[in-house]
Parts: sequence; structure tokens; C-alpha cells
Amino acid sequence: MDHALVQRMRRFGTTIFAEMSALATRTNSVNLGQGFPDYPGPGVVLDAAVEAIRAGRNQYPPGRGVPELRQAIADHQRDRYDLEVDPDTDVLVTVGATEAIAASILALCEPGDEVVVLDPTYDSYDATIALAGGIARHVPLVPPDFALRREVFEAAFSERTRVILLNTPHNPTGRVLTRAELTMVAELAVRHDAVVVSDEVYEHLVFDSRQHIPIATLPGMAERTLTIGSAGKTFSVTGWKVGWVSGPADLIGALTTVKQFLTFVGSGPFQPAVATGLRLPRAEFEQQAKELARRRDLLRDGLTDVGFHVLDAESGYFLLADAAPFGATDGLDFCLSLPERVGVVGIPARVFCEDPEPLRTYVRFAFCKREDVLDEALSRLRRL
Repeated sequence: MDHALVQRMRRFGTTIFAEMSALATRTNSVNLGQGFPDYPGPGVVLDAAVEAIRAGRNQYPPGRGVPELRQAIADHQRDRYDLEVDPDTDVLVTVGATEAIAASILALCEPGDEVVVLDPTYDSYDATIALAGGIARHVPLVPPDFALRREVFEAAFSERTRVILLNTPHNPTGRVLTRAELTMVAELAVRHDAVVVSDEVYEHLVFDSRQHIPIATLPGMAERTLTIGSAGKTFSVTGWKVGWVSGPADLIGALTTVKQFLTFVGSGPFQPAVATGLRLPRAEFEQQAKELARRRDLLRDGLTDVGFHVLDAESGYFLLADAAPFGATDGLDFCLSLPERVGVVGIPARVFCEDPEPLRTYVRFAFCKREDVLDEALSRLRRL
């Protein structure tokens, strides 16, 4: 059948992550493309999942999530950020943060509504907006500082603006938005009566004494903000697919209506395990961030020695490295040739951008890998 796929989704093919991971397998390359850790999460969290499975918690969990996880999320928001969240009305557990984003956009946007997003942007954002029949308005963050500039941000708004899909700490740049930048976002959200959907999945992976500030903590924002978190990123268990959304009861109710027809429920025995994780001492989270920062430093310094121009990351899993010093004029071509040349896979940063020019020659490399894997990747890259 010709054109079986609906028109609005035809520009979305197989994700670049699947393509590059398949290329890595075919060429036996070190895969620094897809952002998942290759080391285990906290033992106490893994043990809690095994215990839940053996205790028989393998059937449908409650639609909004198991009570102990919803309570742990509410406690986390209160203890970390002084946000009062009712676990019964203000929390929804989702099948990963990706479903949380999808449920938010599908619940809040009518066809033709506009969603403001930061560019470069995580690839599911545009696809989800297209599914809802919405229109994405991209706000470019330009290297090397990736600052959110008022004149560019304001220009993305109109009378059709419905949602600001915020991402901080930001993927793929690693930027952590400042209080001044978040205050600007809040001002425009209030002015345009927009809901802020804040993707904060890297909230615990912030480096060098920087501070993550949830936009819901700013004056007047708790009542118009949906905050998204992720167990996959926080506890290095991306395959568990446990995410959550917290926010005002009316917005959470709208999301719940949509979510029940997406996956209904999921990740049953992993939900109590995530609750165990969220109750770990704060020092455990800080140690995880320190370990990840050490891996960032290893890859950053190694890529610099190889000859890349590397932009530092304030958070997250990724570094952006400019391949122009190797004669690259297009990051996609460079990444497609890299596995055959030296046996390493990265992701062309241009695929995250509406306008590819600012990052045309950049490559996104993941540093959430074992040190021996990073060492091997750097050894291979020295062949360049």
C-alpha cells in the first residue's frame, strides 16, 4: 500500500539511534551513540526489583502507579525542592519519560496549537507534537554557550502557544538553565497562559557544583507546570521504563485520561524498586554524579587530545565534539564513515536541530560507559 503512514508522520523514519546502533553491531564498533549506561544501577534498587518479582507483584499495577512510588515521588519533590505534591492526585507514573511527554502533549494540545521547544531537541518531541497535530516552534540554543536569549525565545510565541516543552538539564548540550533563564521562561508562560512541560530526567546528573532548579519552584509556576522525572536516568536502568509526572491535579487528571489509552499501565515490579531508589540517602545520588563527571572528564580530555574541539557538558550523558578539525563538512557523513574507518559510533548533532547549521559538523558522544569502553573508543579514534 502506497503511503500507508499518515502524512504528519512521514518525515519521521527509523530513529538515528536505531540506525547507528545497527551500524555499530555490523561493524563491531564501540557504540558511544545511544545514551544508556553499560554498568549496573545501585544494588539495593536491583535487589528490590528481584524481591518484588518473587513476591508476585507481576500483574497490572494501579493506573496512576503503585502507592509507595507515588508517595516516594511526592516526598522527593518536597524534600529536594520544597514542592508540595499530593501523591494521590498530583502524581502519575508512566512507561518512561517518553510516555510522560507524549501523554502531556496529546492531553493538552488541539490540532494547530503551538509548542515551544529548545533546539537542539530530543527527537521524540517533534514526533509527539506531530502526533497531536500541533506545531513545534523551535528556539535555537547556539554554541558555544547554548544560552537562552530573550529576543529569540520571545519570537517563538504567538496567540496559538499552548505548551512550553522545556528541557533542563538539557539533552544533548548538557546545559543547565540558570535561574535568570528560567525566570524568563516563567514570565512568558504566564503572559501567554501556557503550560510548561518540564523534562528534568537528568536532574540528579549535574556536575561541578552546579544547581538544577525546577521551574515549578518559581513564583506562580507550580500551578502551570508538569515536571517529568525518570528512573532510567537516575538509577542507570533505562530498560525498566519507569518515568513520572507531577503537577496540579487538573493537569495530571488530563494526562491520566490519555495515558490509560497509550499503555494503560506498565513496569509493575520495577515501580516499588524505584520507590526504594528514591529513598536512598542524598550522598548516593551525589556519588553517582561524581562518577559520571569523572567519565565525562576522561572522554572530554581524550577527545581533545585526539584533535576534536569539545564543548563541555554541565550535566547528563553526552559531549558535543566538533569534527571540523578532521576536515568534516557534515557530521552525518562523518558519523556514517567513522565505524568503517576506526570502529567507533557517535550521533551527528545536526539530527537534533531544526536548523542544522550551528551544529553541522558536531558529533554527540555518550560518556555513560565503563572506563575500559571509553579507553578503547579513544584508542580507536586516535587512528584519525
